[in-house]
Amino acid sequence: LSSRGGTARARSGIAPLLLLPSRSNILPWRWQPFRRVCSPGSAKDGSSCPLSNTLLPVKQEQAKAEPVPDLNAKTLYEDWDDVPPSSALEEISEEEAVQIIAEPIPPLQSSTLRDYVDHSETLTKLVHLGVNLSQVEKRQKAGQLLLTLDFERDIKKILLFLKDVGVEDNQLGSFLTKNPYILAEDLEALETRVAYLQSKKFGKAEIAQMVSRAPYLLLFSVERLDNRLGFFKNELGLTVKKTKDLVIRLPRLLTGKLEPVKETLQVCQVELGFQRNEIQQIVFKTPKILTASKKRLRETFDYLHNIMGIPHHMLTRFPQVFNSKLLRIKERHMFLKFLGRAQYDPAQPSYISLDQLVSLPNEVFCTEIAKASIQDFEKFLKTL
Repeated sequence: LSSRGGTARARSGIAPLLLLPSRSNILPWRWQPFRRVCSPGSAKDGSSCPLSNTLLPVKQEQAKAEPVPDLNAKTLYEDWDDVPPSSALEEISEEEAVQIIAEPIPPLQSSTLRDYVDHSETLTKLVHLGVNLSQVEKRQKAGQLLLTLDFERDIKKILLFLKDVGVEDNQLGSFLTKNPYILAEDLEALETRVAYLQSKKFGKAEIAQMVSRAPYLLLFSVERLDNRLGFFKNELGLTVKKTKDLVIRLPRLLTGKLEPVKETLQVCQVELGFQRNEIQQIVFKTPKILTASKKRLRETFDYLHNIMGIPHHMLTRFPQVFNSKLLRIKERHMFLKFLGRAQYDPAQPSYISLDQLVSLPNEVFCTEIAKASIQDFEKFLKTL
């Protein structure tokens, strides 16, 4: 074939290829090579045989010839939705060329998911859901995980599962930001873990609360969940009901490491001198003490017990004092001592409970407990 607009020339016994008609008169057939058909006895001298009036396709010489369609029949393409695309080698004008808009190519490598959002429908939908990709990519291999997932195939079913468990719509983005790994979990395994919690008599609302407050909870197998519940029941000597209540109020006890918990229990018993039954009461009333810094626990106990003179049984009665800032305790105790009102013995008049000491706002503490103005308290703090 010559260049566009040229003519096709016959080569060594092969007739010219039939050219497609112009685009304004397109026919639904392909180019097919044809060969000349010689009558018997022709070309005995070895010369090429004359062109016959009948053209047959090379691979269909034995097939019966089909009638040639009417080249002027417009009905051939009336039902076509689109005109067949032109060849990639077809020349176009400069005006047509500048109108071609190429899609941006996604980066081959990047340290941030932000560079892939415009190229990924999955990431775009997660952003609309409220997922913070800048936080997700800080978690090990979480960014690579999201890039391999399809929203409709992989993610949608997990979202529906979480909604069924009780995670609110406005919590889904925050939940997946904290735990994107759940998107790679097997749905049947997740349902089995929820069924286990139900078998332990956790209610639907309680499970929803636990899953929402401890997003990693459902990554734990049934065996690990069972071992965690057994650990807290046996170590603290709690009943089944109190063990359930403990983990409902602080579900991350089931997902955190157990060694620090063992060390905290050891510190309470050996270093701080609490009895086993006292530790049970402290932990049941204030579960956070199990995850508190051991250094902070020691320092707070030392000030309350050795400086303020609070006995063990009083600390057991008001264990929430261990969750308060030590500076707050010091400032208020010293102000009360300055006023001559630092009285923490319930058997004595003008008794001040530890709960009142640490939980009330400054204004209320000054007027109701210290019997002084907030200005007096602020002036006192400046002298420290």
